[in-house]
Amino acid sequence: MAIDHVILPVRDYGSGKRFYEATLGALGYTLLLDWPDRRRAWFGVVGSPSSLWLMESDRAGSLEVCLAADCPEAVEGFHSEAVGVGASSTWEPGVRAEFSRDYYAARVHDPDGNSIEVVYRGQIATNAVAA
Repeated sequence: MAIDHVILPVRDYGSGKRFYEATLGALGYTLLLDWPDRRRAWFGVVGSPSSLWLMESDRAGSLEVCLAADCPEAVEGFHSEAVGVGASSTWEPGVRAEFSRDYYAARVHDPDGNSIEVVYRGQIATNAVAA
């Protein structure tokens, strides 16, 4: 079973949209649809089904999600961009051996407190740290 989309609650639509525009590019996501009057935005990969919906909500800070990365460098890029625009780092990029030797991830809390993890799964994850 695949998940089609996740709704990401933020306190302020404009601030949340700017934060995610700045951080999701490292994963190949772009702003695909912007509904300022409905306080919603859709981020995804061009040509792929729906992915991440941002929505202004009083439930901001309640989401924990993990996004897949195509390579370790994408994990590092996301983390660097996120911290650079106001996220707090929970995990620096690295192998999470408690999960698997092939689990290379980083985690941040966005300015609203949502937990966003990015993971690359693959043998290269182990090699990236050994290099």
